[in-house]
Amino acid sequence: MNIFDTISADIKTAMLARDKVRLEALRGIKKEFLEAKSAPGAGGELSDATAMKILTKMAKQRRESAAIYTEQNRPDLAQSELAEAAIIDEYLPEQLSAEELTARLTAIIDELGAASPADMGRVMGTATKQLAGLADGKAISAEVRRLLAQQGK
Repeated sequence: MNIFDTISADIKTAMLARDKVRLEALRGIKKEFLEAKSAPGAGGELSDATAMKILTKMAKQRRESAAIYTEQNRPDLAQSELAEAAIIDEYLPEQLSAEELTARLTAIIDELGAASPADMGRVMGTATKQLAGLADGKAISAEVRRLLAQQGK
């Protein structure tokens, strides 16, 4: 069963359980999936890799919205966004720990033979493809920058 079918089945379960927050989050996911499937060039198909990108983007949006709501002293709205982000996270692979991320990035840097911060573009291109869905882009970028700065010394 692919991720789209899993979400559809979970919508039915949430409806039967009368879980409004979960239902709302899952319907939002399905809406994004349907839009991606009907986009020009998609051919009516949605790969799991594309679905993971969509889920990652949605979770990030929810967290950013929650941060904004918190700044504006709207904890009720922030809590709602964080609850939806938690539901979306259930469908994403587990994120790499800081140590795992460093180890994977070190291996990528060694593989590419990167030696200085000037090689950041090459490393980031490979790292973002290999670690898609496993780590946040900002975390990858910061760690690559730190590791390459150490290499350059």
